[in-house]
Amino acid sequence: MTRTARLSLILTITATAIGMYALVAWAAPEEESDSPAPVAAMEDRGMNILGSFDAPSGLTGYAATVQGRPMAIYVTEDGKHAVLGTLVDEQGNNLTADPLERISSGPQNKKAWDQLEDATWVRDGDADAPRIVYEITDPNCPYCNEFWQTARPWVEAGDVQIRHVMVGILKADSVPKAATIVGADDPEAALERQERNYASGGIEVTENISDAARDKVQDNNALMEALGYFATPTILYRKTNGDIGLKQGMPRGDDVEKILGPKP
Repeated sequence: MTRTARLSLILTITATAIGMYALVAWAAPEEESDSPAPVAAMEDRGMNILGSFDAPSGLTGYAATVQGRPMAIYVTEDGKHAVLGTLVDEQGNNLTADPLERISSGPQNKKAWDQLEDATWVRDGDADAPRIVYEITDPNCPYCNEFWQTARPWVEAGDVQIRHVMVGILKADSVPKAATIVGADDPEAALERQERNYASGGIEVTENISDAARDKVQDNNALMEALGYFATPTILYRKTNGDIGLKQGMPRGDDVEKILGPKP
């Protein structure tokens, strides 16, 4: 069997994309386009095409996003068909991750970093800490609390400052809790009370939460949705090469030091 015959496509289509796209031959759109017909058809359906890249076996790769999530498209040599997913070789090596990171994820993460920097966040750690991490945090998220506990050695050593972008999405009292923290006279102390008392219910909700505090939390909710993030915690951090990395969900294993740096 040839190398070409051994190449395979693992289709990793997200649930949001399944209803929008199918793995079929696409009819050419009515308007002329420089893109192959399948790619132009997907653009018509709302997919954002960011650029193309070389791929083996006569395929041409395209980096795209749908609802803020990166996705790869592979167009066949005749330009008439396309598949969405991850391309692997005969050893199982992922041939999609690097070009997708370079064209799609990297710029998207940098844009998200800038937007989170301008959002409402609560600092956890020394203001002069050399490493900054952004975390989208729901007060009722057990994995957010687990990461808070995990990060204590780095934060207490003054090595890391975590900026918590407070959202309220998990439970009915998530917005009131988040707004209580954001609207507190000392938000940093309120966040610490929330996390240290998480097992017993967290922070006590303020009776008269200001509209301004609620609005800030709702704005953070809207930003999270606009960025296409679906989990808490969602963490953005700087890699060793200066690029922005993204982790959705509780970091495990080596991911912890990738995000926080060497353990003090």
